[in-house]
Amino acid sequence: MSKSLDPALAAGNRLALAGYDARHFLWEAREGVATLTLNRPTRKNPLTFESYAELRELFIRLKYATDVHAVVITGAGDNFCSGGDVHEIIGPLVDLPAPELLMFTRMTGEVVKALRACPQPVIAAVDGVCAGAGAIIAMASDLRLGTARSKTAFLFNRVGLAGCDMGACALLPRLIGQGRASELLFTGRSLGGEEAERWGFFNRLAAPDALLAEAQALARELVRGPTFANGMTKTMLHQEWSMGIDQAIEAEAQAQALCMATQDFKRAYEAFVAREKPVFRGD
Repeated sequence: MSKSLDPALAAGNRLALAGYDARHFLWEAREGVATLTLNRPTRKNPLTFESYAELRELFIRLKYATDVHAVVITGAGDNFCSGGDVHEIIGPLVDLPAPELLMFTRMTGEVVKALRACPQPVIAAVDGVCAGAGAIIAMASDLRLGTARSKTAFLFNRVGLAGCDMGACALLPRLIGQGRASELLFTGRSLGGEEAERWGFFNRLAAPDALLAEAQALARELVRGPTFANGMTKTMLHQEWSMGIDQAIEAEAQAQALCMATQDFKRAYEAFVAREKPVFRGD
């Protein structure tokens, strides 16, 4: 039995976020799975300055959550996210000076960095329109479930901007290949759901009315697994992009040794010996 965590240490490194009171989207958590719903369906769920900032802060805090072990991101209604709100973001950006424009672009990029840095697997459940920053959020998620009617588009060049937004030029080629990513980022064309699955952008497709349930079921499956080890897998998948093979092998040796020191590893062995299914607890 491990010793109890010192209360002073826990105060700065352990948070309960299942009951988080979201202001600019919906948040619901049950049995370790949180569902984050972008909730402006009449406008196809666009993002605002406020929702960007709240997403950034929430994903930073998730690094310390004790009661959320997987996150599903979805959109209300029949669409995922249409990107930045044309009237509340795009319009004001036209008149901002360069330092404030950089403040905005850094904030949006920090959403992706925080999403990638949190230990929870993040699953995007994508239906309908998934454009601009919405496509980025889906791209940055660890797993993506889509529908045949979904339309994913990296629209930045359509508004006179480069495709290199919020990490797209780094992340997208790793998902679907350099040539295919180049096509999407240069043209801004929509990627249909079936094509997105063939290209590897979506892990699989679901019927629209079953999409959220399937994403949540996948999240629950991950939560029943060794959540500390899952977080380590996510960390290494991200960090090893910038490593050589020898560095990666050493980093994985260190990560795996940490996992071998967990009670979950011991539980798995004892369950195997007893011919039972292990019950993981994330410690």
